[in-house]
Amino acid sequence: MENEPGTPTRGAAVPEDFAVVVDDRGAVLVWSAGAGRLLGYGPEEVVGRPAARLLAAELPSALRHHLAAGEPWTSDLALRTRDGDRVTAHLRGTPLADSDGRTPWVVTPAAVRYPAGPTDAAPAELWDLTLAQLPLPVAVYDREARFVACNQVMSRAMGLTQEEMRGRTLWEIYPSPPLDEIDRLQRQVLRTGETVFREEQPFRASGEVRDHAWSVYISPLKDRAGEVQGLSALVIDITEQYWARRRLAVLNDAGLRIGRSLDVTRTAEELAEVAVEGFSDYVTVDLLESVAQGQEPQPAPPDKPVVFRRTAQRSVIPGCPESVVAVGDTDVYPPGSPPAQALITGQGAHYRMGDPQLRDWLTASPARAESMRRYKIHSLMLVPLRARGITLGVMHLLRHRTADPFGQDDLVLAEEIAARAALSIDNARRYTRERHTALTLQRSLLPERLPEVPALDLAYRYLPAGAGEEIGGDWFDVIALSGGRVALVVGDVVGHGVHASATMGRLRTAVRTLADVDFTPDELLTRLDDLVLRLDRERGSEGEGTSGEVGATCLYAVYDPVTGRCDLARAGHPPPVLVTPDDTARILDLPAGPPLGLGGLPFESVRIDLAEGSLLAFFTDGLIETPDRDRDIDVGLELLSEALRRPGADLEEICDEVLRKVRPDPSADDIVLLLARTATLGADRVRSWQIPADPAAVAGVRRAASEQLAAWGLSELDFATELIVSELVTNAIRYGSLPIQLRLIRADVLICEVSDGSNTAPHLRRARSFDEGGRGLLLVAQVSERWGCRQSSVGKTIWAEQLLP
Repeated sequence: MENEPGTPTRGAAVPEDFAVVVDDRGAVLVWSAGAGRLLGYGPEEVVGRPAARLLAAELPSALRHHLAAGEPWTSDLALRTRDGDRVTAHLRGTPLADSDGRTPWVVTPAAVRYPAGPTDAAPAELWDLTLAQLPLPVAVYDREARFVACNQVMSRAMGLTQEEMRGRTLWEIYPSPPLDEIDRLQRQVLRTGETVFREEQPFRASGEVRDHAWSVYISPLKDRAGEVQGLSALVIDITEQYWARRRLAVLNDAGLRIGRSLDVTRTAEELAEVAVEGFSDYVTVDLLESVAQGQEPQPAPPDKPVVFRRTAQRSVIPGCPESVVAVGDTDVYPPGSPPAQALITGQGAHYRMGDPQLRDWLTASPARAESMRRYKIHSLMLVPLRARGITLGVMHLLRHRTADPFGQDDLVLAEEIAARAALSIDNARRYTRERHTALTLQRSLLPERLPEVPALDLAYRYLPAGAGEEIGGDWFDVIALSGGRVALVVGDVVGHGVHASATMGRLRTAVRTLADVDFTPDELLTRLDDLVLRLDRERGSEGEGTSGEVGATCLYAVYDPVTGRCDLARAGHPPPVLVTPDDTARILDLPAGPPLGLGGLPFESVRIDLAEGSLLAFFTDGLIETPDRDRDIDVGLELLSEALRRPGADLEEICDEVLRKVRPDPSADDIVLLLARTATLGADRVRSWQIPADPAAVAGVRRAASEQLAAWGLSELDFATELIVSELVTNAIRYGSLPIQLRLIRADVLICEVSDGSNTAPHLRRARSFDEGGRGLLLVAQVSERWGCRQSSVGKTIWAEQLLP
């Protein structure tokens, strides 16, 4: 019948390997396996904490006197188990003076009590019996560090009798690390007369069948005069305590190292690295194919092969020669195989190579069976990677250099690490899916290819943010305008993710629409600013955020190859860099303008003249700024200017040079680089005429246009051009005002432009059957490829384009 809590139990059997070391402050230093069996506490629950917590009653007064005097003691102690029960143990305390003058205590089972009577042994004999029967290994050495005697436990641990060891030094007895260091410390104790404490990593003594970790107390033996006559070595088995600390260290290492990036593969690699460095010789991380691709994992079917991808592997042998599946390759788990069962059940398991469940799976693959034989793999552990109730894959852990097979403690540790890693892998998978969605959306909204325009030679680079960051809202565009002009746009939406990409798409569409209306750069940015304000209000009203979260920067430029002029305006965006034909680079001094989304602030356009062959570089701030801002923006701009100065180089080569010299590593933001080298349309490709406000002049204008087409070799377009010229000039004379001008431009298309001083915009209308007019623009629209009207500060221009034959 079990004892009620708090009821003392007399005569409790104390395990022979019971040993506790308590420092001078009363904290537990060492906790043996026997102590754990008696009281139920693990080393991690006791070590470093007050020993008084283990007592179920106050210490006897005599015992307190011995403790204060630093004298050995033997007493019955009332101890409290982990479950709250009380046990009484007959224990002995031995003081050990360390080098700092402090007195740690070694508490072990007391010697057996003999009945009183004529056969009582002498105190010296009892002391000899205590040392001989002490459950802890003890050895005595002389002044030359040569073996004198030891107890039975030490003899068993060394695998030698006292006679075989007597007169030899420790290094002569056992010439193998780490006993060389213990031998050195013994000589240090003999020289200094001070106690040394040392904890050793696990090793296997000649008399042991498995690795043990030991705490060693090397104490000087002094005579009454204080002279060192020899030394004693007390050894305490702390194997369980060592591995408990080791497991805690591995868990702490896993918490610090696993999941530092939002990349599925890198997270799997971190898991493999921690496991190999912690307690395994070879580790593989196999993820379901759907997980490796960032998709939602599907439950593993119990009756079908399971497809997996080898995502990471690590070995104590460089190059992972044990592997039979290369990283990145796919393979299958057969139905009913141990890995498939781990996936389906979500339960980990450890095996030895002789286990029947394992044998069939191993022998089914000759390569796997050969690897097991060649590297003498003797133990295997399979641990599923589960997160949020879903199994993502399986981790394989194998041992070949470590002699001990995997045990239940190893499985518990591996499952704890796998649980942490699986959550990080699932987070990375979800991030990868969202990032892929945002990147796909962003790429679908960006131009697939740049338009071919005769006015500019173009090249670009678009680089999304690195794997550790979300996709931003950077964009660019090249828009062909009327009159052979070209609009160049670069912008950056505030924020990251799908929302930023969607906002970017709306702004890019708006810019294209406003560009078709031929607004000047400052007017276009003003209208774009209004759009950003509306988007911000819409998001706030839908409960997706607060006001002010939607914003953007933008640079808009229009280049005219006929005049060689470029009009530019910017809204909080970095200014472009201009490289002239003489290889001089400078940052254009443009009014900064407010970022889009502030509202109510003006934008200002600047017009510059560009020589033929000039190079303009447009970019977003991700190119010149570093993630931690340890590089000044001016330094980035200087590096950019230097990289652009490459006379005669191809634009694609210049793009590569810019990224090589300027791009921060890693990049914390998207990078857009757009290069444009200018060309002009010579006077031989442009012809213009001033027209009086007289209807009779129309015939002469038609004739002049026809002659010019013949000179250009475009007589095939004569009929349509005469019709366009006739209708547009007639409308300008009838409804417009002076000055009136006709201009023909031969670019990649034939452009016909008629300008007048009126701001009244024309429009198509349906003429009735008996109307004499109203059909002119309809005819122009029918015979031209496209047509339109643009406003200017002095009037308007109606234009029409025809494809060249």
